[in-house]
Amino acid sequence: MHILYVAMRHEYGDPSRGLSFEETNFRSSLEGMGHTLSTFDFMEVAARDRVARMREQLISLAAETRPELAFFFLFTDQLDTRTIEEVGRLGGCPTVNWFADDHWRFDDFTRHMAPAFDLAVTTDADSLPKYKLLADTRVHLSQWACNRYAYGKVTSELQHDVTFVGQPHGERRQTVATLQAAGLPVECWGFGWPAGPIDHDEMVEVFASSRVNLNLSNSSQVPGLKARVRRLLHFNPPQPRPPQIKGRNFEVPGCGGFLLTERVPHLERYFELDEEVAVFADADELEEKVRYWLEHDEQRQRVADAGFRRVLSEHTYDHRFAEIFALLGLAGGSENPTAGAR
Repeated sequence: MHILYVAMRHEYGDPSRGLSFEETNFRSSLEGMGHTLSTFDFMEVAARDRVARMREQLISLAAETRPELAFFFLFTDQLDTRTIEEVGRLGGCPTVNWFADDHWRFDDFTRHMAPAFDLAVTTDADSLPKYKLLADTRVHLSQWACNRYAYGKVTSELQHDVTFVGQPHGERRQTVATLQAAGLPVECWGFGWPAGPIDHDEMVEVFASSRVNLNLSNSSQVPGLKARVRRLLHFNPPQPRPPQIKGRNFEVPGCGGFLLTERVPHLERYFELDEEVAVFADADELEEKVRYWLEHDEQRQRVADAGFRRVLSEHTYDHRFAEIFALLGLAGGSENPTAGAR
């Protein structure tokens, strides 16, 4: 299938931050499934030609290529509803956007953009009632997954005890410091940690070779300057973002790694808790759970193996995209979503 793929290539549109989540996961999966992509990086084009010209170029590309599907992963306000509707009309194709953060920005962002698409994809089950209040809006509940073309069980040799890969947002730095002060050997990588970031292949190696991979919630907002001023003045303080399912919940098991993750709403829909992934309820329980799983090697390995099987059988992006294509009456899912995995 020919897909017009509209998303950022680099994290936050900044080449110095490396490849974006969507580049590593969505684009890689779609190409791995055998689809042909006409790519359009709206951030790069807008930086070069400005926003108005970028929008016209996207419409022209849709009219010229006439794709079978236009798939979007929006960021903020780079694209408007008129542009999206013109892409669908002149491209002669259905339009889909994957809305990633409905847990905290449905009211400010999604409700304004979703009606412009033929299909809105959300990962937030609790936002479905809000979608139903939007006129002429079709929504599909999906979820993050594992890109089997970029993640895999690259090793069975354990080289790390406790690891975390991600930025030190919210309470993460304090949580890690508490574990380390309790004598637990936690290693961290990512922008903001002393060790700095690691590349994708190194991250996959860490996932596969850690006895315990931590997944910590993004437990508070990182406010902007105006929000910080309001907080200092005790006026309209920013509210913590609700905990949510993340890609890590699928990526770590998809590498054969053992995952200890914060218990978040609806995770039980995708895994048998403490049978396929392990969970903790709060910071007080985290230390106890880390010690328990470090001491129970055979049980920990059984959980990791069960999680790996569950991800490959149900939770790859092949599965997610096949559902989306089927809803739109399009062919294009892999005949065997577990074949050819990394």
